Amino acid sequence: MAGKKNTSLDRVLGRLDSLDPANLANLVQRLARERSLFENVFNILQEGVLVIDAEGEIDYANSAAHRLIGLAGDDLAGKILWRLVPGLRPSLETALDDAAASLPVMAREIELTYPERRTVRLYMVPFADEGSGAQRRFAVILSDITRDKQSTEARIEDERTSSILLLAAGVAHELGNPLNSLTIHLQLIERKLKKLKSAARDKETAALSESIRICQEEVLRLDGIVTNFLEAIRPRPPDLAEVNIADVIEEVLRFQERELADRGIKVDAIISHDLPAVMADRNQIKQVFFNIIKNAMEAMSPGGSLRIKTRSDDENVYLLFGDTGSGIKQEDLVKLFQPYHTTKQGGHGLGLMIVQRIMREHGGQVGVESNPGLGTVVTLQFPKKNRRVRMLQ
Repeated sequence: MAGKKNTSLDRVLGRLDSLDPANLANLVQRLARERSLFENVFNILQEGVLVIDAEGEIDYANSAAHRLIGLAGDDLAGKILWRLVPGLRPSLETALDDAAASLPVMAREIELTYPERRTVRLYMVPFADEGSGAQRRFAVILSDITRDKQSTEARIEDERTSSILLLAAGVAHELGNPLNSLTIHLQLIERKLKKLKSAARDKETAALSESIRICQEEVLRLDGIVTNFLEAIRPRPPDLAEVNIADVIEEVLRFQERELADRGIKVDAIISHDLPAVMADRNQIKQVFFNIIKNAMEAMSPGGSLRIKTRSDDENVYLLFGDTGSGIKQEDLVKLFQPYHTTKQGGHGLGLMIVQRIMREHGGQVGVESNPGLGTVVTLQFPKKNRRVRMLQ
């Protein structure tokens, strides 16, 4: 009823100035009843519901939101959400910028430590408040997924990890045999070419030798891809060492430079070499960057643009990957990190699952904002070296 135009209530409000005291009193009572009804409905919900402005000030919070955040009564009204959930505001910086106002949905998994440690899934959707001069505000939905996450992750590890490993072993076996065969035959051809002594064939032999060398390099690259894939999906702890994220991302971009160029994708990388060091497994982080850039490439048509930006604050180092691709539908956004979920034809649905697991094992987080038809922004958050890295089980 509230979403319809020209309701009886709208008509009454339209002639508010002409109401006599009795009718005005009746209207106030009616508004109070409707407000009470909606508050009761929102307070029944198990999900926390907040309404905040662009500065994070809380205008409304239902009972579940008070319970999740740990403040009772009306204590949340007027509070700043960024202060109650440290680390949330920096991870949303790009989405909250005016330049990114078109991104409709923001999804995060956050950890709250008070009144008890729990994992909460947060969704933020901007909307224009017509009653406040079309000021941009946000509806924030908080879902306690602590038990679901524990049971889901246990089920995934128990029921699906084995199938994933079997799949990976099968892929490695099927690819390994022809790769070994190619390597052997290329070596045989190379030996035969070396035996050719005819001066008339020197130029041709040199050209063939160069072609063989290129083929051998491509075989090694394919073998490396299979190896990295197997290493990424195995649940092994990261081998942490001091890493400069800027060096790693530049190395990955050099590796993917040819494919990016072939696809006609422009790369705009704003990478600071003064970033604080992080503790990370270099090979696993390379796999994270490779998967994200690969997803961005496959989401874009020729002429697309991939923008990479780095920044840091007092506690974390951030990498942002923004593409101009097809974007992700809202109903698909919540399933991004589920094994085997994919929106790409021929996709295996493991790439972002691997990304999320590696980031969790590094004590970091992954954030995704997207708008169908406009593009996607993926934010990686790494704890700085001087912060104790706590593994998220």
